[in-house]
Amino acid sequence: MPGSPATAALAPAIEMVGVAKRFRTPDGAGYTALKNLDLRVERGEFCAVVGPTGCGKSTTLTLAAGMERASAGSVKVFGKEVTGITPNAGFMFQTDAILPWQSVLDNVAAGPRYRGTSKNVAYRDARDWIRRVGLAGFETNYPHQLSGGMRKRVALAQNLINEPELLLMDEPFSALDVQTRSKMSTELLGLWEQNRPAVVFVTHDLEEAIALADRVVVMTAGPGGEIKANYPIDLPRPRVVQEIRFDAKFTEIYQNIWEALREEVDIAYAQTTRSAPPTGEEAS
Repeated sequence: MPGSPATAALAPAIEMVGVAKRFRTPDGAGYTALKNLDLRVERGEFCAVVGPTGCGKSTTLTLAAGMERASAGSVKVFGKEVTGITPNAGFMFQTDAILPWQSVLDNVAAGPRYRGTSKNVAYRDARDWIRRVGLAGFETNYPHQLSGGMRKRVALAQNLINEPELLLMDEPFSALDVQTRSKMSTELLGLWEQNRPAVVFVTHDLEEAIALADRVVVMTAGPGGEIKANYPIDLPRPRVVQEIRFDAKFTEIYQNIWEALREEVDIAYAQTTRSAPPTGEEAS
């Protein structure tokens, strides 16, 4: 029956139907970030979302996380309407969300400790996850003593130690250099394979999206972004991100998706150039 535990157990990780999100701007005007958004993410699926700046990618994540409420439409996670912060979901932001005054060990153990896990068990599990992300020996270090890539590893362990069923990732590797970013992407896939949570990964990098995902979703230019197209990624797993890009099929997939994405990028660029204030001779 609708709403029963059995129905919820069969429900997708995320189901958004006819979703709109409107914000009030500082000058009192309204801004529509999303409109008519229909998005379904299956349990265990790795879904990447791409689109131009301002299309509502990050807003989609905050709606799934319960950080924002939809202005219209339905947002369900594991068959339940989102009415508050989504339980058993992890969120990785663009900037580090690790606590600068705590050691690596304390940061990774913080989630289990907050949920009531005993100190001994929380620290035992934290040490295990620190080892899994390749930071064994750095347990007593503080964030300022780590590189950018190492801090991202801490953030991954911080999320995955809680064994989330849903992992929401908002351009988590965008601040890293190209080599470290590729390395982190491969490590993420290796960790994801262990428990297979559903993942929604927002990125501006189409190559990154294809290398990671089971499916790439393209969004239209804002305001009022919506889903333009879905592309299944038929590439074998396990994948090494640094190597999969050289696969001939990868290039073919990239070309197909880029055709759809480029149109939206051009629209978004045209909007910004039209709205830009005049400068130099144009202003005189």
